[in-house]
Amino acid sequence: MTDLAAYESAAIEAARVGGEVLRKRFRTAMAGRVEVKGHHDYVTEVDREAEAAILGYLRARFPDHAVMSEEGAPDAERDAAYRWVVDPLDGTTNFYHGVQPFAVSVALEDARGIVAGAVHDPLHEETFHAHRGGGARLDGRPIRCSRPDGAGKALIATGFPFRELSRLDRYVAAFVATVRSTAGLRRAGSASIDLAYTACGRYDGFFEIGLSRWDLAAGVLLVQEAGGVVTDVLGGSTYLDSGDVVAAGPEMHGTLVGITREAFG
Repeated sequence: MTDLAAYESAAIEAARVGGEVLRKRFRTAMAGRVEVKGHHDYVTEVDREAEAAILGYLRARFPDHAVMSEEGAPDAERDAAYRWVVDPLDGTTNFYHGVQPFAVSVALEDARGIVAGAVHDPLHEETFHAHRGGGARLDGRPIRCSRPDGAGKALIATGFPFRELSRLDRYVAAFVATVRSTAGLRRAGSASIDLAYTACGRYDGFFEIGLSRWDLAAGVLLVQEAGGVVTDVLGGSTYLDSGDVVAAGPEMHGTLVGITREAFG
């Protein structure tokens, strides 16, 4: 299969397979045992159940592809032409506290970068999806990043750097500067949702540090295909490896990266 739109369709289906697990288990006693992976970092039985459903679907359809998933070890075949990058439950802390949002993120990458991806919100029944060069969509409808009339009217999303407490002071500096220069700042607890909302214009931009590849892969493609710009906090291209990201439409991106470059440079 070489059709990028077909890979996009597979990402959508895989994300919805995982999302159905989350939808059925949300706010029930079936959420099960919670394990602590690290400081403020958790995994539940539902993470693993959703992951198993997603990986079962992908491996049945694409046995020659590698997989990287949050809750499992990466496949050994690092030289595979394609690799799926999966977060079965982005927003685990929200989920096990019984609050929203949370999502499933599924992306496919090759040697050039992200090929296709989908972010699925199972409670709102929304699926954001894209493939390289094909534009971004929400349930089949084209979406675009916003073009706010100045930073003072922009609503920005962020996430607290719970894995990067050594850089907390620098993050707080960026937080304060953003609050002072924009219409507001929101912290929802799911980076893939933050990126999807940036891609469709609900948010005017997003920044965070210390994320993982599976948090970002599908969402950054959405923003790029929606006409936006994605960089690291210094304006470079290391975001998938560093986990530090700034995403916004072209006009707002310059303002945001100016703030983060000052804070983290």
